[in-house]
Amino acid sequence: VQLQASGGGLVQPGGSLRLSCEARGSTFTNYTMGWFRQAPGKEREFVAGVRWTDGIQYAAYYGDSMRGRFYIARDTKNLISMEMNGLKPEDTAVYYCVADPKTGYNYYAKSDFNYWGQGTQVTVSS
Repeated sequence: VQLQASGGGLVQPGGSLRLSCEARGSTFTNYTMGWFRQAPGKEREFVAGVRWTDGIQYAAYYGDSMRGRFYIARDTKNLISMEMNGLKPEDTAVYYCVADPKTGYNYYAKSDFNYWGQGTQVTVSS
């Protein structure tokens, strides 16, 4: 499985960005995909996830500091997107798309995901 992330960039505080991630190399009928992020000098942290079975999205979930500002969705069978609103300077990080065929629970740990994309930079600054 290969993951290609896009949509990062520079945005002012309070602004919005949309990240997308396209997955290739599987049927993706039952999958969990999502995002982690890593800021300079900090641990990589969970951002958001979406999981589905039989092609139907049935759970979207978020890290605590993102809930209410970030919205993740499955757009097509192999494409997810995440709308980030009300961005803050502390949201500045490299954002990594992740994927795994497990779908039984909400997965938050780095070790839960077998597949990782290359990362896309998000910078929130005036």
